[in-house]
Amino acid sequence: MIDRIPPTERARPEERADGRRRGGPAWAPLYAQVQALLEESLERAEWRPGEVIPSELELAARFGVSQGTVRKAIDALAAANRVVRRQGKGTFVATHTEERSSNFRFLRIRRDDDEYEYPQSRLVDLKRARAGADAARALDLRTGEGVYVLRRLLEYGGRPVVLDEITLPAARFRGLTRERYDAFRGSMYGFFETEFGVHMLRAVERLRAVSADRATASLLRVAAGTPLLAVDRVTYTWGERPVELRRGLTATAEHHYRNELA
Repeated sequence: MIDRIPPTERARPEERADGRRRGGPAWAPLYAQVQALLEESLERAEWRPGEVIPSELELAARFGVSQGTVRKAIDALAAANRVVRRQGKGTFVATHTEERSSNFRFLRIRRDDDEYEYPQSRLVDLKRARAGADAARALDLRTGEGVYVLRRLLEYGGRPVVLDEITLPAARFRGLTRERYDAFRGSMYGFFETEFGVHMLRAVERLRAVSADRATASLLRVAAGTPLLAVDRVTYTWGERPVELRRGLTATAEHHYRNELA
C-alpha cells in the first residue's frame, strides 16, 4: 500500500511524496506525485500488462486526493503509453500483446503507398555471446558480460525488407532459445513482455545511410553496395534501464521510415 498524499502537499527538493529520496525538481504538482507513485506500482507489477487498474474514485481514496487529480495523473500515463483508456471498460496497463496498433508505436517502416501492412518476422539465427565495448556501454553492462544476439528478417508481402540485429542482456532474458521464440505467436516485444516480464517503454534511435555488405545483401535480396537505411535503437524499460540494442538495416526501394511530429 502506498502512503496517502495530503491534498496540499508538495514534494521537497529531491524527496518524493512518500518520503524517499529521488532526483528531480525542487517541487512537483500533486498530479505528478500521484503519477510517479502509479508508475512505481506498474513497475512492481501490482497490475500486470493487460490488467485493469483501480477506478479514479478508488485511487483518489487510496492517495487522499481529488478524483480530478487522479484523472490528470492517468491522462499523463496514457499520453506516455503506460496505460490505455477504454470507453466504458476502465483503464488498462498497456501491453505489447495487443495486436498491430500498439506495436506500430515501435515499428516505423511503412510501404511507400502508406498501405497498412504488418510484416512477418522470420528468425535468422540466435546465439549467446559476450558484450563488446559498444554493446556494454549501450546496455549498461560490463564488457564481456553475457548477451544474446539474434537476427531476424521482417518481410512485407513475402519480401525481406528489414534485417534486425538485436542484442539483449542475458541476465534479463534467461532461457531464451530459438524454440521458445518460434513457439510464441505475436510481436517480438509481446514475446519479451509475456515470457520474460520485460516491458519496452521508450526507445532512442539514430538514423544513417549505409551500403549493404555481401552477407546483408544476400539476406535482403539486393545487390551488394545497395544503399540501406540503418536505424540504431536503444530501448528502455522501467527505471530507465536499457534492455535492448538494435540495428535495423532497411531496403528502401519500396519502403520508408515514418515519424510524426506534433
